[in-house]
Amino acid sequence: MINDYEARYNIKDTNYATITDVISNDEINSILNNLIVVSKDGEEGYKQAAECVINSALKAKFYDYSQQRAHFAEELQSLVVELGGKPEDAGSVTGAIFRGWMDFKSVLTGKDEGAVLNEVERGEDHAKDAYLKALEKNLPATIHSVINNQFGVMKEAHDHIKLMRDADNKFAQKTSSR
Repeated sequence: MINDYEARYNIKDTNYATITDVISNDEINSILNNLIVVSKDGEEGYKQAAECVINSALKAKFYDYSQQRAHFAEELQSLVVELGGKPEDAGSVTGAIFRGWMDFKSVLTGKDEGAVLNEVERGEDHAKDAYLKALEKNLPATIHSVINNQFGVMKEAHDHIKLMRDADNKFAQKTSSR
């Protein structure tokens, strides 16, 4: 007679997951809750960044990215609820400190967009690392797919921020060398 585990995984196939590879719902919820906190930090960070710049196009882009991160958090929260867990609903203390630093730095630099872009890109690096760490885990395919899709969208935002930061840095170098 075949058991549930054997029915799910072809035992003759050497690529099947072993009992030790199976990740518990609690572990999955912990991973998802970590990404919720990262997404909430990003949501608030982008809102803060939007308030720290004067350029209306950059301000609008930051607000768009903030909404994107809010959507990420909502999607991840739904997954936690589906797994019977309690989803996180706020960012981290570290994120709040980082946003305070960004606000303080923007005041000191006179709302210097280059400084804000540097800080936003640094925050994006943190988010990227958290997503990559989650993607290394042996998650169920549906959850892995959601995280991977979010990572792809987040990576595009990261790369766009980095391009804007690099362009701003080149412009600053040109004007300072005159």
